[in-house]
Amino acid sequence: MVIHLITSMLPPVFILFLLPTATVRKAWLPKFWLFTNGFPRLMILQTKGIVFQYFKYGDTSLVVKIFTEELGLQSYIVKGIRSKKAKLKPALFEPLTLLDLEVYHKPGQNLQHIKEARVDYPWHHIPFSIEKQSILLFLDEILYKCVREEISNKELFQWIYHSLVWFDLEEQYFLNFHLFFLLQLSRFLGFYPKMDTTSDEIPGVFDLQDAGFSAHRPFHPYFTEGVAAQKLFVLMQTSTESLKTLHISTKERRLVLDTLLTFYQLHLPELGKIKSLNVLRMMMGNSHPGKPANS
Repeated sequence: MVIHLITSMLPPVFILFLLPTATVRKAWLPKFWLFTNGFPRLMILQTKGIVFQYFKYGDTSLVVKIFTEELGLQSYIVKGIRSKKAKLKPALFEPLTLLDLEVYHKPGQNLQHIKEARVDYPWHHIPFSIEKQSILLFLDEILYKCVREEISNKELFQWIYHSLVWFDLEEQYFLNFHLFFLLQLSRFLGFYPKMDTTSDEIPGVFDLQDAGFSAHRPFHPYFTEGVAAQKLFVLMQTSTESLKTLHISTKERRLVLDTLLTFYQLHLPELGKIKSLNVLRMMMGNSHPGKPANS
């Protein structure tokens, strides 16, 4: 009764050190802990993940950057992945693959380890569309350079996850998706444009530095006006479903994309040059304009 009274008054971390033996400690703590000398040293966690990038590590291993639902952005070393007996295959770690993971996690460690991994959502249409593949690689580079949180951000994770699923499943009206994605991502990054909701008129100027719309030019050179500003304003009021009715020509699409990238580089100077941009522009220039929403 005395022990029960004491333990009920203390937080779990203190109770751990009061428990007399390693066996009792292991029985008391959740099973996802591994132990050294009876004390926890490592967690095993179940989490979904989105692959951002991978890098070769030695002759047979990879270091994979994965944005996880439970832990934020983490780096995992996958050893012996190129050997014939490898349990995990390189195809699992292609850019923006959606994974279901069981991972070993040690707080403060730079490289974590993966216990189990499988594809959580297999692509249905992306592998068979050159346009979709070029958009996917572009978005992957943006996300890798912009998302750096090493703590859980479930709202951001779930938005990215479900946006990518929508993009994969949409077979016809997807050529403006990357514009919509960039604009919505800026909301999570902290510089989503401000807009006047009291007026029905489309403003003529978009101030990239101040992240807002206006009827007048600002006193600095970082602004756009005309078609680019109008299309951005309309895009801000667009949902994934209403992308199907959004009319942007190939020329306008390129203009809006250039504006959004300048907007990002002003607010995230570390973004630098986007290497996948030339491929995206080439694919967008060769895309078929016959579909109403993407003409």
